[in-house]
Amino acid sequence: MARRTLPVTAATFALSATLLLSACGGGDDTSSDDIQGADTGSSSPSASASASASPGVERPKITIPSSFQLTFENWSSGDPVEQAVLDDAKEEVRAGYAAIIANDPDSEAVAFYDTQGVVGQTKEWIKSYTDKHLTVIGKLPAFAPKVGVAKTGRGASLSYCTDESAAQTRNLKTGKVEGNPAGTNPYVFYTVSLAKNAQGVWQNASVHSERGGCSK
Repeated sequence: MARRTLPVTAATFALSATLLLSACGGGDDTSSDDIQGADTGSSSPSASASASASPGVERPKITIPSSFQLTFENWSSGDPVEQAVLDDAKEEVRAGYAAIIANDPDSEAVAFYDTQGVVGQTKEWIKSYTDKHLTVIGKLPAFAPKVGVAKTGRGASLSYCTDESAAQTRNLKTGKVEGNPAGTNPYVFYTVSLAKNAQGVWQNASVHSERGGCSK
């Protein structure tokens, strides 16, 4: 389940060997996962939904409790199109973790920020936690984002890193807290492709993750 690879605990090995903060989708059992879909800067806490370039679109409100501090370091750009990509990509990440915490695999916010080809796989990633009564806690910074926008303006690419050193899962029934197994590289590198829909929202079209692919 490399989508958001959080701690790689045995209980969360449902979809792959990489855990929480990585990308969800198919892949091998080692360091990466892929989600197949369409072609193609400053710290901020995980509070409410961010602003984005399509002001006429009503975006879902996403709330994450303080028990899970998901932050985005330097997710800013002087280019308004790149900033719109960063804003919507950030909300997609937040939507997934909010759905885990809320025990809501059918999250409307996730569906809002994922293409139809990806949303089902994101749901399976969420269920790999909720079906085992797991929630996420601790701290997860996402940093070093790099954005590229296609000449057509309809597609974009994004890469970024996460640090799972202080990220954990908690079993809601037993209270057991677990982090990544000893020796696991806490850094995960993500590459994402995004497609702009008819409403002007940048949706995740594919995600790839590689554990150990970056450092801070």
